[in-house]
Order: sequence, then structure tokens, then C-alpha cells
Amino acid sequence: MQKPFMRIPYTGPLPAPTIVPRSANTPTGAILALTNFLSAPRSPLLPLSADSHDGTVLLTGAGVSVASGLADYRGTAGTYTLNKSYRPIYYNEFTTNHEARKRYWARSFLGWTNLHKARPNDAHWAVRDLGKRGYISKVITQNVDSFHPIAHANLPTLELHGYLRSLVCIQCGNHLPRKEFQQSLSTLNPAWAAFLAEMLETGALDSEHPDERRQKGLKSNPDGDVDVPNAPYTTFRYPPCPTCLVNPPILADGSQSTVHTDKDGAWSQQSTAGVLKPAVVMFGESIAASIKTAAEEAIDSASRILVIGSSLATYSAWRLVKRAKERNMPIGVLNVGGVRGEETFYPDIKADNDGSAGVRCSERADKILPALVQSLGQTVPADKEYTTPAAQHSYK
Repeated sequence: MQKPFMRIPYTGPLPAPTIVPRSANTPTGAILALTNFLSAPRSPLLPLSADSHDGTVLLTGAGVSVASGLADYRGTAGTYTLNKSYRPIYYNEFTTNHEARKRYWARSFLGWTNLHKARPNDAHWAVRDLGKRGYISKVITQNVDSFHPIAHANLPTLELHGYLRSLVCIQCGNHLPRKEFQQSLSTLNPAWAAFLAEMLETGALDSEHPDERRQKGLKSNPDGDVDVPNAPYTTFRYPPCPTCLVNPPILADGSQSTVHTDKDGAWSQQSTAGVLKPAVVMFGESIAASIKTAAEEAIDSASRILVIGSSLATYSAWRLVKRAKERNMPIGVLNVGGVRGEETFYPDIKADNDGSAGVRCSERADKILPALVQSLGQTVPADKEYTTPAAQHSYK
């Protein structure tokens, strides 16, 4: 039996970044080192297998989406950095506690608006162009914002932790679009809907920066929710799975489930089925075996790995880089701040390394990646252009 691939946050201290090579301590040096990294021939230390090829697998985290206006976890303005008491909801808590679900969906209801209107940024478009040029063979992302598949539909993307664009029923497995669910939440909670409209009108939700939101009595978190201190979360209501409501499923123990609603159609605590959850892998939840296998195959079939915008603080992501290291794959990291276990990534790299054997930069992805595309000689397609000064274009 395979060991569960679980999303568990790492709470220990992260090491200060050690720049590799030393010349990568400036944006220009980082671009050159990354150019050498992506252009290097396949390492002779890699194991040979029938499905291996000379390609780079990308592993991305929340830092890639910061320039889209979303919060991250451990960046300079990240949730864990500025809010030491922050604790994400865990899978077992969500699935067994009606009050916890009320609180989660109330916060998610307020936070969905900003996530829904946010768009991919220059880092995502640069990943698309690197893929078109053949420098990237596959993307594994921890992000749940769907920006990668939106920006580069033709470059394979594995969403390691799922996505927020839909919901899934815990009992029957039915999927429901988030947009439809959001409308149901608004109908069931008119006072909350009015509060959301007021927040949007006053601009209280215009910024994802925790300090600015805190001044307005709000806290923003990376998984698309908003915390309102002292809010009456217990009054919030949410709908049941429409499939279970019509056809209650047989439960795992063989018994017939029931789904009850109040007079307005909200899920009732008397129900034994019909609980919807976001189609994300919550903390403490195991990643599906098919996703785990696909992620491992993506690592095994590549010749190098490049981590962008991630501190590798979740075991599911860190484990993939550990697997790459065990296969003697060159490792690249582009992330502002420390990365879990990075002190073990580069101990054998020679002093004359120019980035080909490994690279570690502490720079913003939305600034570096478009310039990296230019350094590698890629012409930016006219339909999607960059906003960065290096590209001298404006995205439309």
C-alpha cells in the first residue's frame, strides 16, 4: 500500500536563502544563472529510463500569484508572516463540524469576489512562453487559483492541491461550479450579501495586503477567504449538494443517507449527506492516488526541476523536490525568502557553477521570468504581452 500523500503545513523556521551561484544575488545575475540552468544539457548523473527526456518540470507556489493581487503564506506580507495566530481549517474539522463549515463558507463567500476577478500575471504568461519554446515540459502547482491552466492551456499543468473554481460533494462526488454556489450563498444569506456589497462599494476588499485590510477590520488569507473579526458566523447558511438532495446516496456503511433543508433550502444538521467542500486538498487531507502518481511521474520523466514562488512548507511539495534530489536532478529555486530543506539542495555543486548545475535566487517571479524569456530569445506573442519594464509592453 502506498503511503498517503498528505497536505501538511511545516511550522518550523525556514533557513535564510543561500544564493547559488553567488553572482545570482542581483536581478541581472539571477536571470543569467536561470538562463544557464534551463539551457544546460542533461546531467550525466541522471538515471536513464524509457520515459525520461531533457525537460524541466516547474513546481510553483503562492508566491507566483502575489502579483495578481492575491496573498501568500510566508512572503514579506504573507499571512503566516503578519498573522502569527493564523490557523487554516483542517479536513477533519470541515467534514465533521457544522459550525466550522459555517465559518469557512462565510469567509469564503466574502473572499471569492477578489479571487474571481483576479487574473494571471506576468509570471504565468512567461511560463507559457517558456513552455512554447520547449524549456518547460510540465507544471506542477500548489496553487488553487487556476491561473496556470488559464495562462497556458497547452502546457500540461497538474494542480497538486486542487482548485477553487468548483466544489465537490463529500458523499456522492458530484462537482458544482463555484459561481453557481456563490449565488446560492448570496440568496440564503441576504444580510451577508448586503455586507459584501457594502465592502465592495467602499473598497474594503480592493487590497489583498493584510495591513491595509486590517485597518478596515478585515484579514485576508491565501486560500481565497476573508476573516471579519467578531462576525456572527453562526448565522451563515449554505446549500446541500443538489445531486444528493434529489437522490440521497448509500453511505459507506451500507445505510441510506438523508438530506434535509430548512424552509429556504439551506443544509440542515439532521442530514447525513449532501455536504459540499471546495475542490481543493485541505490541510490534513490526503492527495488522490492518481494525482500523487502523476506528480511523481512528472518528476521522474524530467531532467531538472525549477521551484518558483514556494517555500516548500507543505510535505506534498517538499517531497517532490526530495525525490528530484534523490534522482540527482539539478534543482533551481526562484523564491523570495527561505525554502524548507534548501541547505541540502546544493552541497555538491562546484565553485565554478554558473547556474547550470543548480541555481538559487531570491527575486520576484513576475519581474524575473519575463526577462528570462527575453534572455532565452523568445518573442512575446502579440495577444498576451507583459507589464514589466523589461519587456517594454503593456498587457491587454
